[in-house]
Amino acid sequence: MNTNYLINILGPTAIGKTSLAINLAKKFNTEIISADSRQFYKEMRIGTAVPSTEELEAAKHHFIQHISIEDAYNVGDFEAEAIQKLEEIFQDHDVVIMVGGSGLYTKSVLQGLDYFPEVPAEIRKNLNLKFEENGLVPLQKKLQKYDPEYYNIADVENPQRVIRALEVCITSGKPYSSFLNQPKTQRDFIPISIGLTADREIIYERINRRVDLMINEGLLEEAEKLFAHKHLNALNTVGYKELFSYLEGKISLETAVSEIKKNTRRFAKRQLTWFRKDHDIQWFDFKTPPEEIQEFIEGKITEFAK
Repeated sequence: MNTNYLINILGPTAIGKTSLAINLAKKFNTEIISADSRQFYKEMRIGTAVPSTEELEAAKHHFIQHISIEDAYNVGDFEAEAIQKLEEIFQDHDVVIMVGGSGLYTKSVLQGLDYFPEVPAEIRKNLNLKFEENGLVPLQKKLQKYDPEYYNIADVENPQRVIRALEVCITSGKPYSSFLNQPKTQRDFIPISIGLTADREIIYERINRRVDLMINEGLLEEAEKLFAHKHLNALNTVGYKELFSYLEGKISLETAVSEIKKNTRRFAKRQLTWFRKDHDIQWFDFKTPPEEIQEFIEGKITEFAK
């Protein structure tokens, strides 16, 4: 009988996932796999809300600032490395914690990646050329036309995601979303997914406070150090791209901070849209005592063990 369990902590940004993951890791005497794709990069600390030194020391974490912004790294690489790391940890622990807000990366570990048709280089080249010439908006509109279902849940501010989806739509003549949610890959562990949530107003308030805290901690200075690398895909993300626009003289600092808050709120909304399609997630209010969540997990493990 399978006796390995992966406790999967999900939820929108700034909801308190890190704190819960550490608490549960202590309770179960185990380690944490981070599936937050923004926190992979060693050069990006403040803008990605990397756990503090104290938090990292409170429980052993994996896949936190483990690569460079200049490294070629994708969800397939993460899936392979995460599964290998889980196999290692499960040799000494029956329970492992996974935490993150990147739905695709979480899904890759739980279910494996979906199959997509091979895209001709010419299609990819043409889409990238159109992006360079006309920006992202025309590509967003095209994706909305070809695949409204995926458009509504995707990070459409991310050019790589938009172009990737369009590549598949154009190559196959089918919506990108039709290739998602294929039969699950069999894993050697049982997942137990825990979602943290709150009223929208509370989530947005927490996001706004976090952005203000990031600015106070030196996010602008971090962005200044990374400005020369702004062309890299890793840096085409909320919190950095807005400050790059400020550093280019396109907008004021006040506007940049306001845009970070707005785009982070939009990102949180997309996260919830993605997660709420998964009916295996057990949702808890973000103020729920960790002991209550631990009790639920232990009850599920008892059920599976029967």
